Amino acid sequence: MKRETVIVIDFGGQYNQLVARRVRECNVYCEIYSYKTSLEQIKAMNPKGIILTGGPNSCYAPDSPTYEKALFELGIPVLGLCYGAQLMMHVLGGKVITPEVGEYGKTEINFADNAVLFKDLPKQSICWMSHFDRIDQVAPGFEISAYTADCPIAAAQNVEKNLYAIQFHPEVLHTQNGTQMIYNFVRGICGCAGDWKMDTFVENAIKEVREKVGDGKVLLALSGGVDSSVLAALLAKAIGPQLTCVFVDHGLLRKNEGDEVEGVFGKGGAFDINFIRVNAQERYYKKLAGVTEPEQKRKIIGEEFIRVFEEEAKKIGTVDFLAQGTIYPDVVESGLGGESAVIKSHHNVGGLPDYVDFKDIIEPLRNLFKDEVRKAGLELGLPEYLVYRQPFPGPGLGIRIIGEVTAEKVQIVQDADYIYREEVDKAAAAYKKEHGQEAPWMPNQYFAALTNMRSVGVMGDERTYDYAVAVRAVRTVDFMTAEAAEIPFEVLQTVMSRIINEVKGVNRVFYDLTSKPPGTIEFE
Repeated sequence: MKRETVIVIDFGGQYNQLVARRVRECNVYCEIYSYKTSLEQIKAMNPKGIILTGGPNSCYAPDSPTYEKALFELGIPVLGLCYGAQLMMHVLGGKVITPEVGEYGKTEINFADNAVLFKDLPKQSICWMSHFDRIDQVAPGFEISAYTADCPIAAAQNVEKNLYAIQFHPEVLHTQNGTQMIYNFVRGICGCAGDWKMDTFVENAIKEVREKVGDGKVLLALSGGVDSSVLAALLAKAIGPQLTCVFVDHGLLRKNEGDEVEGVFGKGGAFDINFIRVNAQERYYKKLAGVTEPEQKRKIIGEEFIRVFEEEAKKIGTVDFLAQGTIYPDVVESGLGGESAVIKSHHNVGGLPDYVDFKDIIEPLRNLFKDEVRKAGLELGLPEYLVYRQPFPGPGLGIRIIGEVTAEKVQIVQDADYIYREEVDKAAAAYKKEHGQEAPWMPNQYFAALTNMRSVGVMGDERTYDYAVAVRAVRTVDFMTAEAAEIPFEVLQTVMSRIINEVKGVNRVFYDLTSKPPGTIEFE
């Protein structure tokens, strides 16, 4: 599908995905490529604009990532961020040095009157700096467009050639008006119309799936998570009864989730598909009996899912296509989209499963970020409770139960988690009704986990020796770092009281205050 595109060239920075997301927030399609991508490939893409990311190297070092000068002579607007800005200056004849003082964190910045990128912004603002090297002399044809106390060249521009260099990071939330700066580049300087919208994406994706599948059969492993649910809805709209969804209920889902998924996709639901629910709870509990090590639990749960899915697929017989809920971060984090280090290998990327007989694979969500997947879900008519479901790990409650997983423990953590989320949601709704805005303490993710600790308590004048539940709530922008949310004490008190009174086998509740790092969001 032809669309106007801005490309991000990755030089190993940690914010490459964030840059692309900010561009898409301006309703402009954006993709990430390695700095090793050839100039001919870039020209063939016919991008409306190019953004060079940050990176950890010194641009003047002989073995550092670089790009040929011809990139800046294509007549396509180029924006360099941090390392990208330094590289632009270095390649075009400016000077980059390592000063005695670097800049890190929030920094006051001043913008020049003629600064095109900072048009309609206050003359002074706060930006996010993270650099040791800095531009000491601009390249010929450039003029300084911003400065800070320690960085005399915080931004530079060559308006005639549409080349712009920014030493700071406009893509992070710490930079005030950062999204507006990116908007000024992609919508103003690049002249993008802003036609990347989810209603258009959904319409085109349905058309493309129909063309590719024809009268073939498609098989999808439906986990009940956001990505696979949105994919199921999209395929249902495109090909209806040609789709078969296999939903493996491993007994480690949150309370009522299995029934909710079946209610949407099963018989009598909103979508006309073949839906198979496999209730494999007992099978999983037997496999997990006596296992306490987290990684071993993860492997058992993942392996068993493959085995169950394989068995169901064999009953169906030959299918033409296997559908997968791969999304864009999966592609980038698997090292296929940029030059950044491989963060984790995703099962959806880089290799096809060998346990199902199929001719080809379809991944309609492959180019979407998570927030875009959610928007697509709403366009497709999925209920909000499914679309805005909180992140949930693949192994489910298996890694929110410390130690051995049993049916009894699963019941405890399901009930405790349900109460906790219900009370937080109720308190947040009350705050919003009273103040007209979201509660400042509202977490991005919150759940209960079952510790492996048992302790003495007193209930009804009787001695108890029961489990302790830990509740966790974090506020985060990117889930790479997180802080414990400051949920009001009275809400936590209500949660504690309800869990101890309503959940059999629990006599103590902890609140986890650990940030990430040093901890992780999940317990195992």
